[in-house]
Amino acid sequence: MSDQQKISPSSNNQGSGSRKPRFNFNLYWIYALIAIIFIGMQLYSSFRSSIKEINKNEFIAMMRELDVQTITIVNNEYAEITILPDRLSKEKYASVREKSLGGENPGPHFRYNIGSPQLFDTEIKDLWSEYPETRNVEIRNETRKNLFGDLLGWLIPIGLMVLVWIFIMRRMSGGGFGGQIFNIGKSKAKLFDKDTHVLVTFDNVAGLDEAKVELKEIVDFLKSPKKYTDLGAKIPKGALLVGSPGTGKTLLAKAIAGEAKVPFFSLSGSDFVEMFVGVGASRVRDLFRQAKEKAPAIIFIDEIDAIGRARGRSVAQGANDERENTLNQLLTEMDGFEANTGVIILAATNRADILDKALLRPGRFDRQIYIDLPDLVGRKAIFKVHMKPLTRLDQSVDVELLAKQTPGFSGADIANVCNEAALIAARKNKQSISREDFNDAIDRVIGGLEKKSKVIAPKEKRTIAYHEAGHATVSWLLEHASPLVKVTIIPRGQSLGAAWYLPEERQITTSEQLIDEICAALGGRAAEQLEFGKVSTGALSDLEKVTKQAYAMITVYGLNERIGNLSYYDSTGQSDYAITKPYSEKTAEIIDEEVKKLIEACYQRSLQVLADNKGKLDKLAARLLEREILYREDLVEIFGERPWPNSDHPETLTEDKPSSATLPE
Repeated sequence: MSDQQKISPSSNNQGSGSRKPRFNFNLYWIYALIAIIFIGMQLYSSFRSSIKEINKNEFIAMMRELDVQTITIVNNEYAEITILPDRLSKEKYASVREKSLGGENPGPHFRYNIGSPQLFDTEIKDLWSEYPETRNVEIRNETRKNLFGDLLGWLIPIGLMVLVWIFIMRRMSGGGFGGQIFNIGKSKAKLFDKDTHVLVTFDNVAGLDEAKVELKEIVDFLKSPKKYTDLGAKIPKGALLVGSPGTGKTLLAKAIAGEAKVPFFSLSGSDFVEMFVGVGASRVRDLFRQAKEKAPAIIFIDEIDAIGRARGRSVAQGANDERENTLNQLLTEMDGFEANTGVIILAATNRADILDKALLRPGRFDRQIYIDLPDLVGRKAIFKVHMKPLTRLDQSVDVELLAKQTPGFSGADIANVCNEAALIAARKNKQSISREDFNDAIDRVIGGLEKKSKVIAPKEKRTIAYHEAGHATVSWLLEHASPLVKVTIIPRGQSLGAAWYLPEERQITTSEQLIDEICAALGGRAAEQLEFGKVSTGALSDLEKVTKQAYAMITVYGLNERIGNLSYYDSTGQSDYAITKPYSEKTAEIIDEEVKKLIEACYQRSLQVLADNKGKLDKLAARLLEREILYREDLVEIFGERPWPNSDHPETLTEDKPSSATLPE
């Protein structure tokens, strides 16, 4: 044991011993106090009611037998009867002879409800006239006041009403005890300052080098503003982080909070939304007031599209007035008559196209930082970051190979792959995480959970085998199609079979490349037609993919001779709210005809490729039925190496069992 380990227990004990216990109020204490009061009242009432009640006949019998010593009329409501001490020895008084807790009971012993004072006077006078000896019984009147009971009688209902009101207001406002309804207009931003340390820095953010350069400048200005102001420069008032989900927008904001060392207000766009009118604008004012008091400071609004949508897009007029009022207040605070010196606002969204134009103009969000999906170098750096917590990695794990096998993965996807690999290794009771575990994790993230126990009829299994073999054959024999990495007929997720490819990472795509991809996607249905003379519903995802791709080629990218160099794509997002199409009905008919012609031509080409290699297709399907999983080397053995230079990536595929790459067919 090291010295540090030996010392740490004593230091902890010392710290805990010097720390004074702190009194924390809890609302449940009030509930407990009320319960104790009610229990006490019940016990008190039960004690009072322990005096035995008698009826009229029993009372008259006691009076006739001259057993009664005194009669005390209380508040003209009931009479308390005390028996003579020498008469208590009678058998019928045995139950009241002693107290409930022991000892002799001096009285009163019985209780008699008199009804009304007049009626009781009549009963007594009748007894006096019939039994003159009863005149010796002492009769007295007594007035009693139960201040405690009377006080509780009107305090408890009022207290219950107050507690119910506090409980309802607390639930509505989400605050603590004391009626947070009065603070509903306050900002709900979480403050990170010198007392709240943020451990995330730019070193924890990988693959976003360009975005970090822009944001480091903002951090540097907050740390050393004189360097910029001496040259007359003004720091941007706002920066908008735009990117797909999982690309690291919120992580960048955390890194800024960790690097800047200035007050950092973090909240979501939905935190401004409330059921009460005017709350959103009030929270915006309070947020900027707090930021100005702590300037220089940073405000970060995640998912700003919750309040920043373009105004006037609501179908029902007036339905979005509250959100628009909140947006108007935000616009005023960001660039109104009053300067926000030292307050910088950051925001994140993955729907910049729907934001209001006034929000995006210079003077508000001066910079829009686009955060794309990471490239090969970025994915490699992200893998290294997320592999640091994995303490036991096998030597077979190749970070560069994993980066090449995961094109299109976001930072969140890569983090999920690393975590899944560790879970899979632990599930298998391994001492370290191997390359095979990462391969299985990638398959799990892409295709879903493997279902080896799913029962499939032999006839259906043969159809699935030819379907997947058709994909593999066409993609292997076409120049611009992505090379196959792995094909399986084991059900995974919602698919009955899957094929993984290793696509080339490119910035632009030609029509030849798109056509080859469509042919490869149609290879599964073409193989079914060629082998069985009929097709099945198993090509649903393939048909959906090729239909969207064909329409994009014609209406978006202008890759059709008949339509020409036209694009009906609207990058502003306004077409999402348009009722009519941006082209005529005649043009729509032409588009439909060209899409059908393109897909049919690709389908016939796939049929021809498979027909020319029917023997190899049969061999591949038979081997797939036998083994259920095939890899690249199986296709090399059957079809030979692909003849086109740089058509695949041999440096990433020469392993014994290459992993899956991107999206399954």
